[in-house]
Amino acid sequence: MDVRRLLTVDAVVLVAYVIVANPAVTGIAVHEWLGFGALAVIIVHVATHFDYLVETARSSARRRGVRLAKLALDATLVIVLMLCCASGLMVSGAVLPTFGLYAEGYYFWDPLHAVSAKLLLALLLVHVAANGRVVVAGLKRKDSDYDE
Repeated sequence: MDVRRLLTVDAVVLVAYVIVANPAVTGIAVHEWLGFGALAVIIVHVATHFDYLVETARSSARRRGVRLAKLALDATLVIVLMLCCASGLMVSGAVLPTFGLYAEGYYFWDPLHAVSAKLLLALLLVHVAANGRVVVAGLKRKDSDYDE
């Protein structure tokens, strides 16, 4: 997949996150339903970067440093994202009732969701900053660079 397509997927993921992360703007029900859609977009994001993840994992066994740190950051980001999604589902006031479900433990899940959402934002900012050079380099490439 060429760099511009990857960057397009990345931009869609970022926009989806910004929209979903603001329940005060969208309302809780929209926040919950868009969260499921954003999760699908994030899965596409990870899938489009799968080759990079595999190569990084392989090379990290031989090399230490920045690539290993980025891999650790990405792994932590995925874990926190899953924690945020799971806890969000457990406190759902729109999605779960649609399916006739109710989750116990609101006083556990709600604070966990709040903390994981804040941690997710912080990790996402670090992720964007850590990959900033790659984005800038991809934007500067000419179309002829993609033909191989």
